[in-house]
Amino acid sequence: MKIHKSDTVKITKGKDRGKSGKVINVFPKKMKIVVEGINLYKKHIRPKTQGEKGQVALVPRPLHVANAMLLCSSCHEGTRVGYRQDEQKKIRYCKKCGALIN
Repeated sequence: MKIHKSDTVKITKGKDRGKSGKVINVFPKKMKIVVEGINLYKKHIRPKTQGEKGQVALVPRPLHVANAMLLCSSCHEGTRVGYRQDEQKKIRYCKKCGALIN
């Protein structure tokens, strides 16, 4: 999977198309990611103690990786990701400008 935790992504499909945010969590086996402030749904929370009120919280749900595109840190555009072999490591780079992605 080419998108990692703490990457900045732009949403390409769905109700949040055009928005961008930071990846909070990654699920490689399911090919899904959770993005901060994107794909928010309401979750009803029960009161835990007597006298406390119930709440409605906005919770981010996972979305498929194919619906997000990595934002390059140097050219600030959505881009595809390539890999280069550097001594012992695989390094990700931007396919548009060639800059390294950390």
